[in-house]
Amino acid sequence: MKNPIICFSILALSLLFVSPSNSSDSICYGTTSKGKLENGCKLPSGGDNFTSYSGLGVMLGRTYVHCKVSDVIKTAYKSLNDQYPQKVFMYGETGWASGESFKPHKTHQNGLSVDFMVPVVDKAGKSVPLPTSTFNKFGYDIEFDAEGRYEDLTIDFEAITAHLLVIKKAADAKHVKIWRVIFDPKLQPFLKKTKSWPAINDQIQFSKRKSWVRHDEHYHVDFDVPCKPMP
Repeated sequence: MKNPIICFSILALSLLFVSPSNSSDSICYGTTSKGKLENGCKLPSGGDNFTSYSGLGVMLGRTYVHCKVSDVIKTAYKSLNDQYPQKVFMYGETGWASGESFKPHKTHQNGLSVDFMVPVVDKAGKSVPLPTSTFNKFGYDIEFDAEGRYEDLTIDFEAITAHLLVIKKAADAKHVKIWRVIFDPKLQPFLKKTKSWPAINDQIQFSKRKSWVRHDEHYHVDFDVPCKPMP
């Protein structure tokens, strides 16, 4: 029987040396719930104002997207850093380099689905990263109350709509569309009270249906890029 630690180390090292792709190289197939991806781009593990949800998740290859989507995400973070340098953002899981089944998610199969962990502020109102670790399933096990609070943290709804606005602008500039945003319907009314809401109200479609998981600790964004039929 092979040593599982050695096998894991070999897998991790092989994933670290995957060559980056260019925007023109990515090809998506099928849909977000039944699809695959060729030549996906790995999101950077962090930047001046953003970080990934997990270094382990990045190492294992769980943060690949269609390269056009990667361009949109990076452009949006740069715009946020220019406008709100004091804010901290975090992205979650996206998908495999080849797409296809991405458990435990039901979608994320063709490089067009991205989870963004909710930005939060502490008691002093300072923007801080969402605490993620193996103990809370890298943030996905966190439960916010009806007011968007968890322990001494509160969801920064202003930062969410500001983020979605710059994503929309970056997507438009790169000829990428946003299909939908999934966020807990019971927390969506707080978004409508923010400064950026009027600019995205008629521009971004929010799912009103109750999802199989609550989507309170993250907002799921599905992008729309022309894809080929599944073989």
